[in-house]
Amino acid sequence: MMLLRRTIPSAISYSTCRHHSSAASSLKFLSKIPYKYRAKAILQAQEALTDYLHTVRTIPYTFAENISKHSVVSLSTVISKVKFSTSDFSKSLQRFLRYHPVNEFELFFESIGIDINDLNGILPARKFFLSEDLNAFNAACTLYSFGVPWNKLGMLYKEQRTIFDKDPIKLQHIWNRFMGYGFTSSSLIGISLVFPHLLNGDTEIDLLFYDLKRVIIDFDLINDVEGNVDEWIDLCRKIRLFYNLDSSKHDVFDMIGKSKHILVEHSEEILAEKIKYFSRFDVTNEEIISLLLSASEIFEIDLKIPIFCVSGLLKHFDIDEEHLNSVTKKYPYVFGRNKLSNLPEVLKSLNLNQWFFNKIKDGGHHLLTTYSIPNSDQDFDKEFLESLVRIQSSRVPNHTLSKLEFLHAIGYGENCLTIKVLKHVHGTNSQLNARFNCLIRNGIEFSKLVKIISLSPKILNQQSENLEKKVRFLREEIGSSLDYLDVFPAYLCFDLERRIKPRYRFHMWLMETGLCVRKYSVASIIATSEMSFIARVYRIHPAAPKKYLEIFMNQGCDSFRETR
Repeated sequence: MMLLRRTIPSAISYSTCRHHSSAASSLKFLSKIPYKYRAKAILQAQEALTDYLHTVRTIPYTFAENISKHSVVSLSTVISKVKFSTSDFSKSLQRFLRYHPVNEFELFFESIGIDINDLNGILPARKFFLSEDLNAFNAACTLYSFGVPWNKLGMLYKEQRTIFDKDPIKLQHIWNRFMGYGFTSSSLIGISLVFPHLLNGDTEIDLLFYDLKRVIIDFDLINDVEGNVDEWIDLCRKIRLFYNLDSSKHDVFDMIGKSKHILVEHSEEILAEKIKYFSRFDVTNEEIISLLLSASEIFEIDLKIPIFCVSGLLKHFDIDEEHLNSVTKKYPYVFGRNKLSNLPEVLKSLNLNQWFFNKIKDGGHHLLTTYSIPNSDQDFDKEFLESLVRIQSSRVPNHTLSKLEFLHAIGYGENCLTIKVLKHVHGTNSQLNARFNCLIRNGIEFSKLVKIISLSPKILNQQSENLEKKVRFLREEIGSSLDYLDVFPAYLCFDLERRIKPRYRFHMWLMETGLCVRKYSVASIIATSEMSFIARVYRIHPAAPKKYLEIFMNQGCDSFRETR
């Protein structure tokens, strides 16, 4: 499909510099034009560009107009180079474009919906005119002929650039084949924009398309949605939320089809919010899908603002009395009041997340709607309230309250034990979150980590990279499992390079040389004071302290490892 024939004479020189500034910094050039004339100036520039692309560059009028209409940021740089006047600005623009050709690729890619800041790496090297590389433009024209909005084509390009390398005849064949399933043009456009890889036409992709057909055609969803493209894009984005959760299971589409009213009645934001919330229970994606598509009432529940009492909620869900007493003694820092938005972390801190989710999944979701704090005194902690009053009247209440918010978010309740932990942790909410998540990523179980922090809060006062190195040393060199932190959580508080490494490696050297026949525990090696450690080393061998001090205090533990 050769759409461009004429080129600018080679004698005309032009700059091939690309414009990559932000939209705001680009549009600032319009400040040279009086405010009351800006809208008219842009309109005149668009008309001049359309005329140039159509008459000079021989681009069909419809496509020339689309490029001009949707490339305001790039066009504003052209406007800035032409002296503005109210009388002949339009003619000045036309003259400028004929003798100062613009980068057509930049205008084209912006017009199909790609942000000007993302053009770096997209614009072809040393090419200025669309006629120099017609693949992307011809594919765009073909897709536009199917009804895909011109300024939404960038959604396809960013996700599946290979589509724009396809021959237009091949694209037409793929499109016609999909239309044969019974889709409307609008529904197929919505599907293509949300699942752009479908237009590659592979066999594996055909399976996905068949699944989408099950939801949209077989379950008659096509008659529940208005016929415009935006409605279908919105609907397909909702389907994609569940598809991304468990794309390997084809029966998920049957579940979506049977619960299609959920897609129609609730926004993508609400669906994504509920999926994210229940994902925090650390259950399987299949369980989340099953819950959300079988209990539509759950989308009406406010899971953010309400306050709950931990013991009261557990009783409401019929926890065994003996079990409740057990977790109360084991995790006292979790009990008290908290926000329902923190419920997943509260239950993970108690190791009850799977139990609770099973209750909801098995029909107990209605219990969330019927629960309320029966009286103002339930789980009320007077000491916590007094501490909260002192915090609010302190010099930096916001910083302290932010740290308290972090503790509540990982499962700590409104109780005096939480306040004790609060006094020892330092850092902003985001810093504490990063350190906590670092330890989770390194394999420490959620409930164990919260318990460890309650015993040694200063663990969270260290940088993430230091915590990661300590965990790695414990597992790889010491050869201990992370369960050892249950016994000796303070391990994470000691300096790795100045304390943990030198002492442990020296102890191992003493064992290897036969000077020490007793293997001390890691806690005994590290937590002992410097004086007690040296005294113990002296008892093992009178010359050992000198060796230790020479190597570790002067040369460092890494040099000692080289001498072994």
